[in-house]
Amino acid sequence: MTSLAITVVGHDRPGIIAQAADALSRCGMNLEDSSMTLLRGHFAMTLICAGEADAAQIEAALQPLVNDSLDVTVREVPEEPDLPPLGSTYLVTVHGADRLGIVARLASVIAEAGGNITDLTTRLSGTLYVLLAEVDLPRSADVTALQARLAAVSAELGVETSMRLLENDQL
Repeated sequence: MTSLAITVVGHDRPGIIAQAADALSRCGMNLEDSSMTLLRGHFAMTLICAGEADAAQIEAALQPLVNDSLDVTVREVPEEPDLPPLGSTYLVTVHGADRLGIVARLASVIAEAGGNITDLTTRLSGTLYVLLAEVDLPRSADVTALQARLAAVSAELGVETSMRLLENDQL
């Protein structure tokens, strides 16, 4: 059994997901994990698939996407089990005027507290910048201290930040 990480990036058009999923299915690859989004009219997809096909076979099967001006990468990844959360999951939201360094500064504060950002979305609408981050914090993390540090850095950046506990998804 082979596990492959596949990325597809390029100008959006209808049918990209259907075409990629069909090619993978025909190769006997099971789609195990995926993330797909549009970024300013550009399609971005990351997949983890498992099956008997190797990276070269999947690259060949996805060649029609490349011919449609999409960038496709395929690489083998080691089989790894899903890891349980470190502790509790929080949603950090940020909004305010756009400026350089928002993600870098706030992500550093979270990392310093031992937090792991497991999902991150940002959007720029005119001059308004919005960030949503799911953060896995270890049980030992000082949540109050982290919230205070995020508030201080947010004030320096001229943005507003909030942090709230999320229910952990149990599948």
